[in-house]
Amino acid sequence: MSLFLTLLVGTVRALLSIVQLCFLVRAILSWFPLREDNPFLLLVTMVTEPIILPFRALFDRLGWFRNMPLDMPFFFGFITVSLVSSFLLL
Repeated sequence: MSLFLTLLVGTVRALLSIVQLCFLVRAILSWFPLREDNPFLLLVTMVTEPIILPFRALFDRLGWFRNMPLDMPFFFGFITVSLVSSFLLL
């Protein structure tokens, strides 16, 4: 059972690392004028948006961070993925 749990945690951590990388790539790509139909940008958005969307909906409903120059739902999504990955180390 311990081997199965170790493999499962390792797999989840690897997937979370890929998601974190996608977050960083999406942040860097936002600095460049790319077309929205770029296949690489679509892939990165498809991976990260399901994590960002609940934060965006919550913040819009509560009216938080409306006039901020930063995309706070994006930031909170990245922090959440990082925290979950950190908790898997324990």
